[in-house]
Amino acid sequence: MALQIDKEAFFRRMKRLYSFWKSNETLSRCDAIVVGVGVDEDVVYSKSTALQTWLFGYELTDTVMVFCENKILFLASKKKVDFLKEVNTGKENDHGIPSIKLLMRDKTDKDEANFQTIIQELQDSSSGKRVGEFSKDTYSNEFIKLWRSVYTKAGFHRVDVTAPMAYLMAPKEEPEVNIVKRASQVTCDIFQKYLKQQIMDVIDADKKVKHSRLSDGCEDAIQNKKYVSGIDPSLVDMCYPAIIQSGKNHSLKFSTVSDKNTLSFSSIVCMVGARYKSYCSNIVRTLLVDPSQAMQSNYELLVKAEEIMIDKLRDGTRLSDVYNSAVEVVKSEKENLVEKLTKNAGFAMGIEFREATILISAKNNLEAKKGMVFNINIGFSDLPNNDSKDAEGKALALFVGDTVLVNEDAPATVLTSLKKRIKHIGIFLKDDDEDNEEEDEVEALENLGRGKRSAILGARTRTEQPSEQKRATHQKELANKLNGEAQTRLQGMTGDSDEKKVRKSNVSYRSFGQMPKESELKELKVFVDKKYETIILPIFGVPTPFHIATIKNISQSVEGDYTYLRINFFHPGSSLGKEGGGVFSQPDATFLKEMTYRSSNTKEPGEISAPSSNLNTAFRLIKEVQKKFKTREAEEKEKEGIVKQDTLLLNPNRGNPKLKDLYIRPNIVHKRINGSLEAHVNGFRFTSVRGDKVDILYNNIKHAFFQPCDGEMIILLHFNLKHAILFGKKKHNDMQFYTEVGEVTTDLGKHRHMHDRDDLHAEQAERELRNKLKAAFKNFTEKVETMTKGEVEFDTPFKELGFFGVPYRSTVLLQPTSACLVNLTEFPPFVITLDEVELIHFERVQFHLKNFDMVFVFKDYKKKVPMINAIPMNALDHVKDWLNSCDLHYNEGIQSLNWTKIMKTIVEDPEGFFDNGGWSFLKADSDDEGDDDDDEEDQEFQFSEESDEESESDEDYSDESNWSDEEESDVEEEMGSSEESGKDWDELEEEARKADAEDDQYGQENPRPNPRPTHRDTHRDRDRGKKRPRHESGGRSHKSPKKARHESPRDKHKKHHKSPKKSRR
Repeated sequence: MALQIDKEAFFRRMKRLYSFWKSNETLSRCDAIVVGVGVDEDVVYSKSTALQTWLFGYELTDTVMVFCENKILFLASKKKVDFLKEVNTGKENDHGIPSIKLLMRDKTDKDEANFQTIIQELQDSSSGKRVGEFSKDTYSNEFIKLWRSVYTKAGFHRVDVTAPMAYLMAPKEEPEVNIVKRASQVTCDIFQKYLKQQIMDVIDADKKVKHSRLSDGCEDAIQNKKYVSGIDPSLVDMCYPAIIQSGKNHSLKFSTVSDKNTLSFSSIVCMVGARYKSYCSNIVRTLLVDPSQAMQSNYELLVKAEEIMIDKLRDGTRLSDVYNSAVEVVKSEKENLVEKLTKNAGFAMGIEFREATILISAKNNLEAKKGMVFNINIGFSDLPNNDSKDAEGKALALFVGDTVLVNEDAPATVLTSLKKRIKHIGIFLKDDDEDNEEEDEVEALENLGRGKRSAILGARTRTEQPSEQKRATHQKELANKLNGEAQTRLQGMTGDSDEKKVRKSNVSYRSFGQMPKESELKELKVFVDKKYETIILPIFGVPTPFHIATIKNISQSVEGDYTYLRINFFHPGSSLGKEGGGVFSQPDATFLKEMTYRSSNTKEPGEISAPSSNLNTAFRLIKEVQKKFKTREAEEKEKEGIVKQDTLLLNPNRGNPKLKDLYIRPNIVHKRINGSLEAHVNGFRFTSVRGDKVDILYNNIKHAFFQPCDGEMIILLHFNLKHAILFGKKKHNDMQFYTEVGEVTTDLGKHRHMHDRDDLHAEQAERELRNKLKAAFKNFTEKVETMTKGEVEFDTPFKELGFFGVPYRSTVLLQPTSACLVNLTEFPPFVITLDEVELIHFERVQFHLKNFDMVFVFKDYKKKVPMINAIPMNALDHVKDWLNSCDLHYNEGIQSLNWTKIMKTIVEDPEGFFDNGGWSFLKADSDDEGDDDDDEEDQEFQFSEESDEESESDEDYSDESNWSDEEESDVEEEMGSSEESGKDWDELEEEARKADAEDDQYGQENPRPNPRPTHRDTHRDRDRGKKRPRHESGGRSHKSPKKARHESPRDKHKKHHKSPKKSRR
């Protein structure tokens, strides 16, 4: 798809440029401004390309831009001219700027005529003498050389306008700020998830790794979805190769390159910057390995100085004052460190990484403006470290920096919000002996092997717990906030909950004159008035009208010579359908419950038809009118929640973003039908091949999703709406547009061969189709995001975080996004907005079950509680980690709760619910269960210890202990062990024969003189002094199944001569 310019942003910024031109001292002396952009792969940042990106959103190489007093000229190739035609109004001051003239390059005369046209326009602009330019931007390609030769010969007085243009572009608009925020998040992810972990692993394993290798790894990590997720990798790049320095060789400048020296375990300075959609961000952190108290004190002072600067940096503050505030803090606490401080403490950034003219230094008196983005970075260099045993660690550097946004009357907002206190960046090495001593003090029963040493962050050493304990700590914090926030939210909302749905009162006739004058009324027959949807029934000789809405149901029966028509009416106490007992407008009035009419089936002489024909006709007509009324009422009910949308404004431009050959879900008609989706000024329009139209306005889109076809048979765009729209006589909150990528069904009867050329060709064609569709859909979403200025942002589900479950009827893959949990492949779709969720409860969480259920409780307690069933138990920790990272509170229990009754109770009396502890009742159950389990485990552990001590002290067992052992084995034999139940008859007969032979040898009446040790005795002697875990299931301990095989004659003897008391035991 063709690239598009954000026209509103272009005209707005061009108008800002001309306005600033008149007010700025340097620019006001210029008669015109010339910007030429060539081709040079070595140039990463330049003011010329930054200006193009700021105006158009793209870089245009081999282009000359000329800004005159009354005209704007662009000289470019044909494709670029076509691209620029969107902003070519041709009218002066049409948007508050001069008219635009496009010149197309002509290679036949090497653009000689075009150059002369530009020179003439420069000479005609104001006095035509002084021309502003970016003097440091030099390009060496042929086109720019030709232009510069003509431009130089003209003899204009040149003025460098780099500084004022940088100051003009420094304040960021809201869409730019959002892009910088996303770039900052990428920077934080690269440092936290990759670089920091790599350094930790190197220190932990005591490896020798070069600085340059760690830097190269960051280049690879930024394209890896493991570290950077939710963003198109093609739009992300490094601002500069990551800089890693350690030891005495350091330079606190961003022009430094990571050298090939190995990492020194002292102070490790890390500088990482990421760029997203051409906008830069940066973070600086210093990791300290076994820092001394003096070094920790110096670092805390540095962090304090940075925080003072962040607080000082506000709209209207001079940058020199910001720098001096940091100097004063250092001077007041450690005056000797002032000379070690960096000479400047940051710079403005944006499309260019470093604005050299907007530095935070002692000599820069420029004022900060709201919306400016700065990278505040401050450091100490060449700090002596006499406590170091390593020569590399004798001189250290400390450096810390963050990307911040300037506010009007508040401290600057930190966009790279990674923690930087000493407990978060300190790395403390522990020797093997120290580790073992600590482990012996804490856990004397565990024998844990350790390596040579381990690198542990200060936070890990003192505060960080294992993942389960860490989750529990965070969940406890969330639980403490939960009830308070819910009560605050519900204050003042109780009045709304008292509103009840009153049943609509339908009036048959407004006046007596509307009553029909039919003969049936005079004859006191049942009459159905279709026009007014009324049934007129004779009651005590008076025709009485009843609206069809008052009739619940009717029935007809024939008994003997009579036909009966029974009519049941709605009344208080009767159900009004699915909604339950509705409320009547006058519940104290007198209501008619039912009426029955009887008429003869016998036709008397002279009658045209039997009297019962009136009841038959009435029964048929009542059914017809009732059906028509219910259909209309259902349609009106569907329209109840419909909010009237604005009118879709069509864009006549043919370059609108458009996708063809899409199917829509839900279907417009019963059969699926394809069409095209096109983006217009304020919304989308889907047009089917038969002419049906469905409009979705941008301001009605709550969530927009783009799900690529990776591992799926369809690729789709999904819109979750704020307010339902009506089509096909039904209202819908979710709209989906998709196309199939491959064959959804496969013919299994078809003969296939792995080397079949047709199959190979089909697979290749499918791969190409997938790539083509992904590119088309991706371009569509990007163009829509650009066109809507971020009003519509497409979210892509994170497949790697997905888990299986059953939200409706079938098992599907549920995938988290940045704001939701969704399943979009199956229909109806499942979309849960996480911001609307108050808590999550896991049901049926038991170890012996394979699945558990997940319940979502919304902050709006009137909403129905959705549930995901049959989630695999092995996904529980994964789901908990995800919810914990989203700051969502969860509980778990072993029972399934009746959530309809629970929510009804809360809605009826929310104050009473929270007075009684609120949601803590869920946590209390799970805690009690957990405590019981812990107690059982403790008892088992103590019992096993006691048994081991006994086994060590007593080598020979007494007869009494043997009797107790045999009683246990007797009970086990009676119950039947798992192995014995699996023996065949031959094995059992052989065992019985051997037992009988032993009985004959020793005799059944007398005990054996020297009994053979039993299986249990053998194991006790063999495993003496060892601990064996005890496993329980269902309250019974599992005994060795081999006991049935090693059965002594004495065991047999006791089995045949059991006392009644012992058998009862």
